[in-house]
Amino acid sequence: MSEHPYIRWFEEIHKEDIPLVGGKGANLGELINGGVKVPPGFCVTAKAYSEFIEESNVDKYILESINGLDIDNNYQLQQTSAEIRSVIMDTDILEPIDKEIREAYAQFQRNLQVDDLYVAVRSSATAEDLPEASFAGQQDTYLEIEGVEEVIHHIKKCWASLWTARAIYYREQQDFNHFDVSLSAVVQKMVNSKKAGVLFTSNPINEDHNQMMINASWGLGESVVSGMVSPDEYIVDKRDNSVIEKHIATKNFLIVKNEKAVGTTKVAVKEFLGEDLVTEQCLTETEINQLSTDALRIEELYNSPQD
Repeated sequence: MSEHPYIRWFEEIHKEDIPLVGGKGANLGELINGGVKVPPGFCVTAKAYSEFIEESNVDKYILESINGLDIDNNYQLQQTSAEIRSVIMDTDILEPIDKEIREAYAQFQRNLQVDDLYVAVRSSATAEDLPEASFAGQQDTYLEIEGVEEVIHHIKKCWASLWTARAIYYREQQDFNHFDVSLSAVVQKMVNSKKAGVLFTSNPINEDHNQMMINASWGLGESVVSGMVSPDEYIVDKRDNSVIEKHIATKNFLIVKNEKAVGTTKVAVKEFLGEDLVTEQCLTETEINQLSTDALRIEELYNSPQD
C-alpha cells in the first residue's frame, strides 16, 4: 500500500493502472515510462473520489435522486443532474485527501522551481476506454488553473462531471452501474502552446495504416478538439515522414490563456496573431517530422494505431 493512497505521480503509473487512475492517467504514466516527452504531473486517484462520495454520504443522496428517475424526461434528467453536481461541489473534500493534494501541489512547485504553477486539471474515468462502452470525452478538462485552492475546486468539478445529464443517460442506456464508474483527476503542467492539435497514426479517413493524419491550429488544442475551428490537415507517409497531402484551413479563432481570470478565452487570430496567420500553414516541416517520429514511437510502445 502506498503511503500516499490518494496521489500517484506519472512516473509511478503504468497502463495496467486504469482502475486506479483511469484511462488518461494510465496512458500518461505509460508514455512517460516509455521515454516519450509528456508534461509532468500527478493523478488524484479514483480511490479519493470513491471515499469522498461514500464517507460524505453523497452516494446515498445520489441513489435517492436517481431512484425512479425517468431518463427520457429531459427536464427531470437535467434537474437531477444539476442537483447532484451541486451537492458534490458544496460538500467539503475529506481532510486526508485535501492534505495529500496540497502536499503534492507544493512538491510539484518545488520540482519545477516555479512560483506561479499553471496546470490542466483533467478527468480520467476508470471506465473510459472499455471496449463495450465508451466513456471517453464525457467528463471535463480545465486549462490554465493556478493555485492549490483552484486546483481542489476543479478536481471537484471533474468529480461532478461524472454526473452530467449526458453521462447519467449514457450509463442508464448501457445498463451500467453508476457506481462502477469512478474518476481520477489528472493534474498536469500546463503547456501554453503556440499551436496544438490531434495526430492519428493511421489515417482515419481511408484507414490506410501507411499514412498518418495531423490536425493542427493556433493556440491551445481545445479549439481543435471542440470543433471550434477547422484545423490544418496534413497527411504523412509513415515510411519516410514525407507530407503527401495538406489542406491549409482558414483559422479564424484560437483559444489562449485568459490573462484577466482563471482558465482560457477565445480570441480572433487576425487580432491576436495578425491577419496573415489566418490562412498560413501553422506547422513547419521540422515540427511535422518531429511529431511523426514521436507518434511512431508511441505506436510501437502500444503496438497498435493511436490518436
